[in-house]
Amino acid sequence: MSRRVVITGLGMVSPLGIGNDANWDALVHGRSGIGPITRFDPAAFACRVAGEVRGFNPEDWVPKKDVKKMDLFIHYAMAASEMAMQDAAYTVTPAEADRVGVYIGSGIGGLPSIERQHIALLQDGPRRISPFFIIGLIVNMASGQVSIRYGAKGPNQAACSACATGTHAIGDAFELIRRDDADVMIAGGTEGVITPLCVGGFSAMRALSTRNDDPATASRPFDKDRDGFVIGEGAGIVILEELGHAVRRGARIYCELAGYGVSGDAYHVSAPSEDGDGPLRVMRNALRSAGVDASVIDYVNAHGTSTPQGDVVETRALRALFGDRAAKVAISSTKSMTGHLLGGAGGIETAITALALHHDIAPPTINYTTPDPECDLDYVPNESRRLPINYALNNSFGFGGTNAAVVLRKHRG
Repeated sequence: MSRRVVITGLGMVSPLGIGNDANWDALVHGRSGIGPITRFDPAAFACRVAGEVRGFNPEDWVPKKDVKKMDLFIHYAMAASEMAMQDAAYTVTPAEADRVGVYIGSGIGGLPSIERQHIALLQDGPRRISPFFIIGLIVNMASGQVSIRYGAKGPNQAACSACATGTHAIGDAFELIRRDDADVMIAGGTEGVITPLCVGGFSAMRALSTRNDDPATASRPFDKDRDGFVIGEGAGIVILEELGHAVRRGARIYCELAGYGVSGDAYHVSAPSEDGDGPLRVMRNALRSAGVDASVIDYVNAHGTSTPQGDVVETRALRALFGDRAAKVAISSTKSMTGHLLGGAGGIETAITALALHHDIAPPTINYTTPDPECDLDYVPNESRRLPINYALNNSFGFGGTNAAVVLRKHRG
């Protein structure tokens, strides 16, 4: 029989704030974290809005001497991991260090370092390239640095699957515990790429919202007037534990991670297939992994990026999954408030979904003002909703046709 896995700690860094309380308060009250871009002068860019993390000082989480050795995505991962470990009241001991692992992903990794070091190379030559350049930008180094911080000698891995990264990392970590390769995993996703090259690249694809005159309303999933996603940044980390391990140490349990699904579209590098086949199959796979069917799901944290095509396709998949019950399931996109954290999205959204179960509150989809006839489900518009949530589903879909979903279940002791 597979071992059961629970979530005992959460750590969140996002445009909504630094820490679990700041994020949850903003989510429940429907506050947007989107604003004008301040990291660089965006005047020449089609998109000039983003979900920036404000008030973050890496020296609060990383020794000053090490800050320049790490790209921003690692800083965010270190901070969110520290929060999650504190939240779980867990300390890695030498006796169980080889049973504690880290699985943190990033969709893009150290792009800010690449941009800075390329400028240094062009202006001053190769001698100006930092010796910490490579180890500060590669995607697996978030996991590497976190494992070193806590002495976690178990599985040490990273996912890199575009916008499905964070959920793949958490799901893969879940499977490591289920098959007895670890008892505890620090898992999630992180991203920090609000840079000229990244914003310019997504703008060239016409993927980003250009609602520059009103940033707080730019991310509007499922709304008829949506015009693209808003890039965000930050990290979401969860502490996963084998149930018996958590119970023996008297841990507070947010919920159980009951199932994990993966699928591929095999259709297009950036567009989902119109029938929603890949998203539908990944949700069914997650439900099968959990040993339940769609009738038990009370809440869905949708991928819901605010792109014209993506939101329609996810709606079709959800309608096919739930059938006659589709309009009765609470579905929301918290990207309406955080923006899209890319590789960090699945991490923070799994943490949000765990809190939704824990508090029996579905966060809203804000900026939902004009219904779209093709998006006709209950998106918890504009105000959070208190309702019994016993099972929840979290979706993440990425470029390349890669999909991940997890099923969370209320833990009742």
